[in-house]
Amino acid sequence: MDALDGNAIAGHLHELFGAELTTASGTCASCGATGPVAELSVFISAGAVARCRSCESVVMALVTVRGATRVDLRGMAALTMAGPSESIS
Repeated sequence: MDALDGNAIAGHLHELFGAELTTASGTCASCGATGPVAELSVFISAGAVARCRSCESVVMALVTVRGATRVDLRGMAALTMAGPSESIS
């Protein structure tokens, strides 16, 4: 099975969290590597599994059962979204 990038789950994440998360910065709970969600290695089967590109640990899993989507984020130590930019005059 070939890996996709984090953009493959962008729509699901937006539906669940109501925000664009592929540009958010995620930190792997296993190795501490930090990078954009878009750079995760994603494998699609009955659900979606996103793995850290550094250590290949699972950082996120999504599965839809009986019309409800479940998300497991145990492998992600932190998920940080950049706030709106502020301009100082």
